[in-house]
Amino acid sequence: MKAYQKRLALIAAGLAALGVATALVLNALNSNAAFFYTPTQVGGGEAPQDRAFRVGGLVRPGSLRRDQLTATFVITDTVREVPVAYTGILPDLFQEGKGAVAQGRLDDQGRFIATSVLAKHDENYMPPEAKHAVEQAEKTRPRP
Repeated sequence: MKAYQKRLALIAAGLAALGVATALVLNALNSNAAFFYTPTQVGGGEAPQDRAFRVGGLVRPGSLRRDQLTATFVITDTVREVPVAYTGILPDLFQEGKGAVAQGRLDDQGRFIATSVLAKHDENYMPPEAKHAVEQAEKTRPRP
């Protein structure tokens, strides 16, 4: 094998290794990305059925039920609602009537099974996605 052939083979092997590494990184990023959907979008069927995503809005007052470590509640954007089930310890600042974002998947019954729940951190804060969802829902809500 001549020197230029060895050099060409080495460059080709390096490019192939770089391509494989890039494909693995992109696949890992894609599988870990969780996009945000509003309860209106979830109810309208826009949310993915086969992968994790985030849903956010306000926790409907009176909807929180606890059974040992399992909590069920409803997240709303004031137009549509999504029932949520979460097994684990809720954040200390999680409250009814306040903003929250849950990450997880929809089950066969349309209930959102959360793997994590995020809550506000002070009296005036709501997660930006949840605040935007509520504002957009208010704009589209029919007025009596």
